[in-house]
Amino acid sequence: MKQYFRQLTTGVVIDLNIRFGKPIVRGTRLTVEEVLGFLASGMTYDEIEREYGLTQPQIVAAIGYAAAFFHGEEVAIKKAVAV
Repeated sequence: MKQYFRQLTTGVVIDLNIRFGKPIVRGTRLTVEEVLGFLASGMTYDEIEREYGLTQPQIVAAIGYAAAFFHGEEVAIKKAVAV
């Protein structure tokens, strides 16, 4: 049987059978994207813990995965052209 599970970082995994293979917080069905969205909307760690049952280490794992994803990312900015 083919394995569809991969641990990306501590606390973040991909399981092709859960959420279409998006990175999720291990042991949950919550995606990293959702956790970042909760934080971006202004929710605190305590609010996320109460509402969704995540622990602070799980939230930090989602943030760490996102940071690792963008590590070394280069952005090309074109020089502005006067019109």
